[in-house]
Amino acid sequence: MNNLMWTAGRCLRSGSAAFFLSRPVDGGVRLASARLLCAASSDIQKDLGEMVKKDKVVVFMKGTPAQPMCGFSNAVVQILRMHGVDSYAAYNVLEDQDLRQGIKVFSNWPTIPQVYFNGEFVGGCDILLQMHQNGDLVEELKKLGISSALVDAEKESK
Repeated sequence: MNNLMWTAGRCLRSGSAAFFLSRPVDGGVRLASARLLCAASSDIQKDLGEMVKKDKVVVFMKGTPAQPMCGFSNAVVQILRMHGVDSYAAYNVLEDQDLRQGIKVFSNWPTIPQVYFNGEFVGGCDILLQMHQNGDLVEELKKLGISSALVDAEKESK
């Protein structure tokens, strides 16, 4: 609901919003089905679609990989670092409220950070941690052509 209100406010400020009202038989005006059209909203969704496909690994996070601004974003950075994933696109949602709200709508996932592999939504910190713990992350990285540093280190120790 907050996302809808935030988007509605943004659209109203930009002047690109239209609400559709219905007039019931009794003559009063009621908001039967409020439908919000906002060109700016569809633009950011299109941009996000392109952003997640630009790189093999994309992370929307609070802060940057060098300076994460929340524990969950830091955990994602550390998990990727343990696997030797140093080259990935990271977008700081704290710098842009449109990005912060837009990515939540785009993925239909309410929290940050969000991780994408080859344009596909993987999940947040909890999902990435689970994949790391059960070995699925190694397999997913392999599909991307990325050899996990943990597997390489294990081979070297044998």
